[in-house]
Amino acid sequence: MKTIIITGSNGFIGSNLVNFLSKNNKLILLLRIKKIPKNKIPLNKNISYKYFKNNIELEIILKKIKGSFLIHCATHYIKKHKSNDITKIINSNIEFGTILLDNLNIMGIKKFINFSTIWEDYNGIKNNPNNLYSASKQAYEKIMNYYRINNSKIKFYNLMISDTFGLNDKRPKLISVLKKNIASKKETKIVSKKLYVNLLNVNDIVSGVSILLKNKIKSGKYRLVNKKAFKITELIQKIQKKTNFKIRIKWLSSKIINEKIYKYNPLPKWKEKDSSINDLIKFILGD
Repeated sequence: MKTIIITGSNGFIGSNLVNFLSKNNKLILLLRIKKIPKNKIPLNKNISYKYFKNNIELEIILKKIKGSFLIHCATHYIKKHKSNDITKIINSNIEFGTILLDNLNIMGIKKFINFSTIWEDYNGIKNNPNNLYSASKQAYEKIMNYYRINNSKIKFYNLMISDTFGLNDKRPKLISVLKKNIASKKETKIVSKKLYVNLLNVNDIVSGVSILLKNKIKSGKYRLVNKKAFKITELIQKIQKKTNFKIRIKWLSSKIINEKIYKYNPLPKWKEKDSSINDLIKFILGD
């Protein structure tokens, strides 16, 4: 049984990883909260919780726990930041992760897995962050490289992902909003009728992490993206054929939006299995 440390376990990807990995592994979940609960009863005997309120408490915890793998899912996402978002973005996306990196040897980590975004290289242009969020993820990657150079016995992986969908997604993303609005027969506003989306089922993200945990793979930067982008009108049309009422869509423009994705190496041994347009339709309609 592997011991895996996970950050961001309350988030969409993190929670799905916990559900999958807790079946056959011992998990240690690092959670930043304002108030430490007195009696947290684990729902699974393989899961333990480590709470911290600040970086000082985090350092103390990291020096006491041991694990072979660390999966860093925690992030602070803001599409378009305001001045009062800057501190949160830096603290979450750079400072927190750097403290983890600085304690990898103490924890006994053999593999460090980090999630980043294709928006680091917006529209397929290398080193072209789309916003402050993606710029902070890019800055963190450079810090990761410093620790990789100075820790040759640890494997470092940076997974570049596009948009995701799947069960238990509480984020106000297009597919979740569309799913909710179709169920309630409400109107959905979509930025353009010529929008193309590259979407990956969270199950395929989980399978990618599983591959990294089980196999000997060279440290590096790998992409987890769908091999095919879907045209949003095609998706709506296919959904419409399966419903007995008119789907209400308000198209905000006819601008072509089909962002290119920088072609990093695909993750070895990985292939998307649950991310076809039919999988997406089943998810939206709840089939």
